[in-house]
Amino acid sequence: MEPLLNWLGHYWWIVFPVMGVAGGVAKRWEWAARRRHERRLETLRMKAEIKKAELEARGLPTRQAPAVIDTTASVAPSELLTRLFAEHDQITARWLDYELDVAKLIAFPAMSDGRQPLVAAFLRAKKTADALRPASADAKVSEKQVSEYLDAVGAYAVAFEIAEKDARRLRDSTFTEPERKRLDRAQQLLKVAVDESATQAERNVAYKRVRDELDGLILLSDEAVEVLEKQVARELPSASAQPDSAEGAADPIRSASPQTQPREEA
Repeated sequence: MEPLLNWLGHYWWIVFPVMGVAGGVAKRWEWAARRRHERRLETLRMKAEIKKAELEARGLPTRQAPAVIDTTASVAPSELLTRLFAEHDQITARWLDYELDVAKLIAFPAMSDGRQPLVAAFLRAKKTADALRPASADAKVSEKQVSEYLDAVGAYAVAFEIAEKDARRLRDSTFTEPERKRLDRAQQLLKVAVDESATQAERNVAYKRVRDELDGLILLSDEAVEVLEKQVARELPSASAQPDSAEGAADPIRSASPQTQPREEA
């Protein structure tokens, strides 16, 4: 005990930096706990909004939700399924807007990254809702099946809202500085690739360089590539007004951003 006291007597000043580190760790834990609490509150709020919308769709009072969902209270099952189909399709369309729009993929890459926990949760909710979806509004389904599908669509909507909000918060923060510069260049080149005032040669070169910049950063689906290629290959408004100049096509990024210098090509 005495050696320890002697050591502390000589190095008493170490206590202050240790206390500082401990305080920083405590603040970090407090911040993380607060964020988790905010996430839980946001999830509950969204679930409450979805449940309220579901009750209003069936003409039920929204002051207090029933313990058991009654899908035949005032709306025919076929009518309720039609409304659920519309909501289901709307959420899917909003998700596909990220999957097929390369500009949105570059701006919010986390939305198409299945490694993100919230995106993974959304994809699981989508899989469940798709699996529980009846073949048609007039299909013979039980009240339990309608109830399960209703809950699945509600969870699907909530999961999408949370994943989208998190992806818009993250943006490109998960990438390194060099990778973010590549994303910026790809975004500038993409504007040239779909620009109707550019020549076809300029758009083709810009499209190729967009693919090069995104290689290894963002995986484009076959559908997204097909949509982009159609935008690049569409016919120019006036072929005579836009001569196919190889000199103009050599540096498409300069047209998109005069301050941005083209990178050296190998």
